[in-house]
Amino acid sequence: MSASPTIFDRKLLRARQQRARALGPETFLLDRVAAELGERLSAVLRQFERAVDLGTPTDAVRRVLAASGKIATIVAAEPAATRLDTSSLRVAADEEALPFADGALDLVVSALALQFVNDLPGTLIQIRRALKADGLLLAALIGGDSLNELREAFAEAESEIEGGVSPRVAPFADVRALGALLQRAGLALPVVDSDRLTVRYDSALALMRDLRRMGATNVLSERRRTPLKRATLARVTEIYARRFADADGRVRASFEIVWLLGWAPHESQQKPLKPGSAAQRLADALGAKEISTGEKAGE
Repeated sequence: MSASPTIFDRKLLRARQQRARALGPETFLLDRVAAELGERLSAVLRQFERAVDLGTPTDAVRRVLAASGKIATIVAAEPAATRLDTSSLRVAADEEALPFADGALDLVVSALALQFVNDLPGTLIQIRRALKADGLLLAALIGGDSLNELREAFAEAESEIEGGVSPRVAPFADVRALGALLQRAGLALPVVDSDRLTVRYDSALALMRDLRRMGATNVLSERRRTPLKRATLARVTEIYARRFADADGRVRASFEIVWLLGWAPHESQQKPLKPGSAAQRLADALGAKEISTGEKAGE
């Protein structure tokens, strides 16, 4: 079996996340996702004995889980380097190499972390194995339509000034691909949907400052290693302002949040009916006339 491609420099990712905490993290997007995760979980009418928060950069999700009253034990799974306090149960773990025994967990949640996994299919398979029968995965990650404005501005500026385009914004997965990955991992009743959020900034530079404080700047393995030229950065801000500014001069930045939900298979779960097993004809249910093969309507 061939190894998965190394798209992200995960060591650099951890360093960028540490830097963001030192700067004073910008958490508005993560806080919004955590609140939405709590609302989605409230629609699941059951209790969970043991839950793991996988890779979420802050404790926002764990606070929501604790407030829900649905979970007996909540464990944070994160790299040892990010363990800044002992206020909750923690285990040193990487999203690409989970340390949990098969069937050990009732619930796995994750917020804005799995988009930086190099082998997302492998991670989903590991999550599926770690879940008990009828255990739940509920995760949110950055989707492929995020930061298109910044991507376009950088591409044009670098083409003009540096004679070529370097990877700047990660190639995040789209909704259809993620739905297929849930099925490939063996998760039952998969659901994938997305939310789109537009955030306005004074300038492209303000957006880039927020990304820095989110720990979400460029960690692509194929990124250009030379420092960004001042002329290129100035041109990026000019292009961004020209293309993506509103009437008041503020610029737009798009974020897509993709939601994943899937269950570890269990015999009690709803299953599709076998072909030909319907108890009532569709035409009768719709109050319509059934037209046999070869017969034209109106004859």
